[in-house]
Amino acid sequence: MTNIILFDNEVRDRLLPLTFTRPVCELRAGILTIREKWERWLECPVSYITQDYLAERYEIDHGAENLVINGSVLPSPQLVRLIRQMDFNEAYLDGEELIVAKLDEEQIDRLMNDEDIGELKGQDLAGTDYYKINYLWDLYTHNGRAIKDDFELLTKGRKSQPLSNNNRVVGDPKLVFLEEGAKVECATFNTEDGPVYIGKDATVMEGCLVRGPFAMGYKSVLKMGAKIYSGTTLGPQCKVGGEVNNSVFIGYSNKGHDGFLGNSVIGQWCNLGADTNNSNLKNNYDQVKLWSYADGRFVKTGQQFCGLFMGDHSKTAINTMLNTGTVIGVSANVFGEGFPRNFIPSFSWGGKQGFQTYRTDRAFETMERVMERRNVPFDVQERLILLRVFEDTVKYRSWDR
Repeated sequence: MTNIILFDNEVRDRLLPLTFTRPVCELRAGILTIREKWERWLECPVSYITQDYLAERYEIDHGAENLVINGSVLPSPQLVRLIRQMDFNEAYLDGEELIVAKLDEEQIDRLMNDEDIGELKGQDLAGTDYYKINYLWDLYTHNGRAIKDDFELLTKGRKSQPLSNNNRVVGDPKLVFLEEGAKVECATFNTEDGPVYIGKDATVMEGCLVRGPFAMGYKSVLKMGAKIYSGTTLGPQCKVGGEVNNSVFIGYSNKGHDGFLGNSVIGQWCNLGADTNNSNLKNNYDQVKLWSYADGRFVKTGQQFCGLFMGDHSKTAINTMLNTGTVIGVSANVFGEGFPRNFIPSFSWGGKQGFQTYRTDRAFETMERVMERRNVPFDVQERLILLRVFEDTVKYRSWDR
């Protein structure tokens, strides 16, 4: 049996704060996470090489035959064909970056012990059709294409649950797919630019306007009258209303009321209070700068449209206003009038008037209540991961120093 191992490399630091609490391959791009894509394409369970403090939750499993794959890479038919033909001691590279290697048991043991595994026969993947997540904004810029690819993968040879006659489809009705238990009434779907995927037991309430490509996961809900534009994904058990454009909710997060969210990525267990709005375009139409943990400063994104990136367990109060290119860390609580700063560290409590540290005991009480509502335990592993994040991010909370 081949063991599929998805590994983190230096790209992980460019994807913080979302990767503070998960390996890179657990990010969602399209309908599925990167890990879920590889499991379906290679028909094999996946394990991880990740940060030491995440390794207890995200374990490695290896054996006599191991495919070690870059966790930021999304599978494609051409790339998968090449991987299936690989020999031991062979590697594929993108420039100097390792994309995939095939290792035997001795080699993987040496790798795990930080020993030299010997020279691999490297081949460059130039000209191979695939793409990868290198920066935070890649998650939304690639999301439309990823939804289309996942839609084809998930629906091929299958039949959608029927769409009731009180809904309207502009474009090809075959590009609307409802999983078992999905409830959709009095909604309008436009499939001219891409498909619409409604997950198992998901709900689309009356009056929703949706343009594909769009996807929503297990038990997610679109609230009445929601306006959803192309390239948007809701992971499992999200509740979303208002206006959303080209954004990704990784899962278990809410934006239940009116307000605009655009060109953004929201982690798990987040909540955007009523009438929270983010800017995704500067008044002078210049490219947006964004806080980079890897560089320790704001960097140019090359993007004219760039909104909000929010780590797990963070929240905004009602009427919160967020500026173009805002990065909010893990377990931050943002409130108050005016625009807060564009970079809000993890475990921050406050807004424009200033911040203080969000104490872990109080933060954990809230997390436990929030997760309990979805029947997910706030276990010891989760606590230890978040305590490590708290410790690793103290340097960004200037008021703590």
